[in-house]
Amino acid sequence: MATQWQTFPIQFGGGLISNLSPLQHGMSNIGSASILQNFEPTLDGGYKKVLGYQKLANAEVTGTGSIQGLAIIPEVGVEKAIAVRNGIYYEINANDATPAWTSLGTAPDTNITKVRKENYTFTGTKKIVFVDGVNYPAYYDVTAGTLTYLTGSGTGNTSVENASFVLLYKSTLFFAVGTELVFTAPYADTDFNPANGAGSINVASIITGMAVYRNSLIVFCNDRIVQISGSSAADFTLNTVTDDIGCLEPDTIQEVGGDVMFLAPDGVRTLSSTERIGDFGLDVTSRIIRPTLNKQKATATSFTSYVIREKAQYRLFSYASTERANVAKGVLATKFIDQGGQGFQWAELKGYKVYVCDSLLVNDIELIYAANEDGYVYRHEVGSNRDSNNIDAIFESAYMPVNDPQVRKTFYKLDLYLKPEGLFTCSASIKL
Repeated sequence: MATQWQTFPIQFGGGLISNLSPLQHGMSNIGSASILQNFEPTLDGGYKKVLGYQKLANAEVTGTGSIQGLAIIPEVGVEKAIAVRNGIYYEINANDATPAWTSLGTAPDTNITKVRKENYTFTGTKKIVFVDGVNYPAYYDVTAGTLTYLTGSGTGNTSVENASFVLLYKSTLFFAVGTELVFTAPYADTDFNPANGAGSINVASIITGMAVYRNSLIVFCNDRIVQISGSSAADFTLNTVTDDIGCLEPDTIQEVGGDVMFLAPDGVRTLSSTERIGDFGLDVTSRIIRPTLNKQKATATSFTSYVIREKAQYRLFSYASTERANVAKGVLATKFIDQGGQGFQWAELKGYKVYVCDSLLVNDIELIYAANEDGYVYRHEVGSNRDSNNIDAIFESAYMPVNDPQVRKTFYKLDLYLKPEGLFTCSASIKL
């Protein structure tokens, strides 16, 4: 029988773990969580309640259904955005006295599902190019505030009709159309004439996304990953990264602190460099939350993601149009090591319904916008509530045997060491 009290210190850390048995979890990962909802593992140590979101403006984007595309306009000193709904492009300046969405133009064919974009500057003028998988690319001039569509009249232009993805690589725009990568002439966003240095590469598999990593263009397909290296049409070369795995969801591809993360059939993987020059690692980083992620995959119709650069954090959102916003879920991962997929700590998000999103650094200020089908655009990472609704944050530790699972203990006292940054209400309980 114990004759004196003993303390059992617990340092909060390790994030969410849902793939271990209760005894394994409690014995080997003290301080980690079996439930970690709306808390984020932080680089400063411990767990912190996530920030909320607020409407960018109290003006609804005209139309019905999901907002199909979203882009932050890179202008210093103002918060401006473009949203696409029912195939119509709208623009807003949230700093206006009475912000309102104004039409920029309508897609020739409005039967589109999702619009994706890329920012670039070739001639000193900031531009954004949009693709929707149905029409020709659309180009937004930030200075002029105008949107124009490419037509099929130019040499080679018809090759980019129906482009689903676009990315800037080596001062060249790459468009993905089915299994084909179509690229422009250098420093020319609308020149698809092969005589001027434009061209195409067939990757022999349906393209599901792209990312620039180090000096290569990484091309994700349903069942394989390839890379493009070189600097122009004269020396672009195609090499295989892997023929065993691919990317399921295009909008889950993000670079986080030097690694590229994406959703593969077996979970979230990282593409990172290894000690061998030209070789890549493809770790499954979400293995420790496999049951949690599988539950979200079972009910989601699509996924999207963004990064929070100052936190080295990746956020992945599952989306179902019929799901209520206050129960919509996702996961987040904070990166704690420089390379590889094993240095991430995870948590679960609840109450964040996201169909499209964009994050951008504008003059060292990180802006994050998101939208779903309610017609409003929200700015994330602001305030302590979800558009005036409370954020319920839950931490539940593993069942801890306290050194020996066969010895009975008597619990006398619990001390919590917290660093509050504002008003909060905290409830604690013990489960036996």
